[in-house]
Amino acid sequence: MIVPLPTRMVRRSRGFTLDCGTSVRATPGAEPAARLLRTLLRPATGLALPLADHGQIVMALDAKLVGLGEEGYALTVNEHGVLLRAATRNGLAHGVQSIRQLLPAQALRSSRVSEVEWTLPGVDIRDVPRLPWRGFMLDTARHFQPVHVVRRLIDLMALHKLNVLHLHLTDDQGWRMPVPAHPLLTSIGGWRTETNGDGVPHGGTYTRAELEGLVAHAAERGIRIMPEIEMPGHARAALAAYPALGIAPEPLPVWTRWGISDAAFGMHALGFVREVLAEVLDVFPGEHVHLGGDECLLPETVHAQFLKQASKYVLDHGRTPAAWEPTSDVRSVLMPWKDETQATKALERGQPVVMAPHTSTYLDYPQTEGAHEPPGQPGFVVTTRDVYDVPLPDGVLGAQCQLWTEHVRSRDHLEYLAFPRLAALADTLWSQRPEWEGFTTRMRLHSSRLAALSVPAEMRRERCEHS
Repeated sequence: MIVPLPTRMVRRSRGFTLDCGTSVRATPGAEPAARLLRTLLRPATGLALPLADHGQIVMALDAKLVGLGEEGYALTVNEHGVLLRAATRNGLAHGVQSIRQLLPAQALRSSRVSEVEWTLPGVDIRDVPRLPWRGFMLDTARHFQPVHVVRRLIDLMALHKLNVLHLHLTDDQGWRMPVPAHPLLTSIGGWRTETNGDGVPHGGTYTRAELEGLVAHAAERGIRIMPEIEMPGHARAALAAYPALGIAPEPLPVWTRWGISDAAFGMHALGFVREVLAEVLDVFPGEHVHLGGDECLLPETVHAQFLKQASKYVLDHGRTPAAWEPTSDVRSVLMPWKDETQATKALERGQPVVMAPHTSTYLDYPQTEGAHEPPGQPGFVVTTRDVYDVPLPDGVLGAQCQLWTEHVRSRDHLEYLAFPRLAALADTLWSQRPEWEGFTTRMRLHSSRLAALSVPAEMRRERCEHS
């Protein structure tokens, strides 16, 4: 009853019970996975699971294993112990999450649980994802999301074997990315005087050390972080700090409303953009850097030239740009959010595509039509079934959900909007044969896991009324 559904799982007659005498043996290179397992299980079980040469739980990293790819794993549980094997560290990290889900749901709690037998059922699992990009975008610009909230979100993503966290770090309403050469970006651009007339100042920024800590935390769990710096539009916060960079160099405050500002970088800001991107590339080691690129009121030719130059900088430094709109370079990843037509045209050009259609992946839309739903983007309802049925044309890398945070001021609100819809995305992208009825059956048990993790299953509207 694992979410997402494993490629192949066969039940054995007898399982294995973890107790105070259980230890872990890790082959060379598998030590991070062993550490992760111990870190995740100790709070609820109280078990130390020490490393030992003859441990009953064996974690083996073997690059010669065939058929498991970059993220697959093989897991065997019988009366003698547990054997987890993979060809990569990411594969082992995904296998650790399956071990967690095979235990009683109480194993996911954050405090000690007594009078529970920590028994793993006997199984043989061989598991490989269907698609390589299984992502989630978190907007930290509209409402700042503290580090502890992002770390917990990474943990929840890892449980579901999602593997890309797209951090939206800048927008009209706030700039969260520190750039030492341009300190006003965070000291001025990171704060706004109010939000939609509420009279309450809002803001926040990350330090370089905090962002590097998030990168490391995610990597230990098989997740890579893709940062996004919006350009040439959605730039009001940056222009509040440095107005001379704009097409109309006049002082502008950080925007206090939602919607699309008409502020944008001018072509003369490309030197500044390159300096920002240099810092981004230094902090975030992953392959992809998102350049935004949508909803800009610049003339089309200027907009295209700006994105082309920014993409060239990223490519020249050995990374791959991503954008919401085409960048004129087929090596860039396109994330079409308007409709499937954008994806079809990009695939015909030979361009990599990650699906992000707003009608099935935008989690700021309400998930039901009920009056109890907290405030969200108007116009659509995106149900769990809508997410499960996200269109996936042949040849795409995968898909990701987006959570824009205009209305999201708390961790509970964020997690209520994210789940169970993120679980649906994970299942439909990982499973070799996605099937909605089977997913809903497995979610009956999985809901108890989410409850053990204190993910809210409901959200009272009055708690969000002033968003």
